[in-house]
Amino acid sequence: MNFIFLTLIAFILFYLFKKAYKNTQDVVINKIKIDTDHTERYVPTLKILQLSDLHLEKISISPEQLYEKLMKEQIDLIALTGDFLDRKRTIPKLIPYLEVLNKLNAKYGIYAVLGNHDYLLRKDLSKLIAILEKYNCKVMKNTNEMITVQGKPLNIIGIDDFSTKRSDLSASYKGIKLGTNLILTHDPNIVLHMKDYHFDYLLSGHFHGGQICYPKAYHLVKMGKLARMNIIKGLHIQDGNPFYINEGLGQTSFNIRIGSRPEITIHELPLKVDVIEKTNVI
Repeated sequence: MNFIFLTLIAFILFYLFKKAYKNTQDVVINKIKIDTDHTERYVPTLKILQLSDLHLEKISISPEQLYEKLMKEQIDLIALTGDFLDRKRTIPKLIPYLEVLNKLNAKYGIYAVLGNHDYLLRKDLSKLIAILEKYNCKVMKNTNEMITVQGKPLNIIGIDDFSTKRSDLSASYKGIKLGTNLILTHDPNIVLHMKDYHFDYLLSGHFHGGQICYPKAYHLVKMGKLARMNIIKGLHIQDGNPFYINEGLGQTSFNIRIGSRPEITIHELPLKVDVIEKTNVI
């Protein structure tokens, strides 16, 4: 009797694990359109492809599959929000994914920030950055760059990883000029510290949508206040400003997902037509 019971339990666990692994291959494309209260002042739009948390040691979508999913999309800008990998030997695996992103011909280029796992590379981090830059990715570490989109100014602000205490808001906003402020960062908890730093939209990742939710991602409790508030994925508002938490493409620890899916996100961001001066702390 005990043998039959144990066999049944083993079968159920095997089935659940297999299903959870299959979930890692069920990549979803979410399309997010940011609305404003003053739509008459926000006419031009920017289409942003966001990829986050590739974790190339455990990713279940190939470069070819990624290209097939995105080849028909019109992309203006690509944002990579950290956690590419954490082992030196994995760095070459990033190259075919970067080749795919270059094939998408994003009009305004590719911008990237680093995540906590990337910093596990330590002395080999420079090799990761070199590969990113070789394939036309602008790596931002507490810096900003202004570009012009349809004649309108867009400030791309890259804030370094908050969870490893590398964020520097003052440096990130240094010399900022009036325009639409797009923030790229890895750990979304930074939004809780940005009351004096205006942004129009913030893109982040880090939580993997919980990756394993049963029914909540209780294991994220140590990953900051947002996780304790069960704010771990999707679109949210902080101090009146929208921010997005991407569920990521890869996994960490066990290569399974329960209650989450690997995510590709395409954001449509309206740009300011007439810029109203806001106070930024410099």
